[in-house]
Amino acid sequence: MTNPPEIPTLLVDTPDAGLALAIKLSRLPVKATQPDPDVRARLRKIYEEDASALIAVSQVVATNFATIASANNYWKENPQ
Repeated sequence: MTNPPEIPTLLVDTPDAGLALAIKLSRLPVKATQPDPDVRARLRKIYEEDASALIAVSQVVATNFATIASANNYWKENPQ
């Protein structure tokens, strides 16, 4: 397994930036555990049409987004 890149901060300016970061955070473990891009591409063909797998991905992104939103005080201090 390769080491994932460091995430310098969870602090972002907007909820949209928070969602983008949540997606990035959700992808990093996959890349770290399967560093071969050809294998990832081959596996993507399997799960991209699997509703259960897609729901699981959504749950991981939602969990990461909730963590980021909390770290950013739900953007209440600077509503956009």
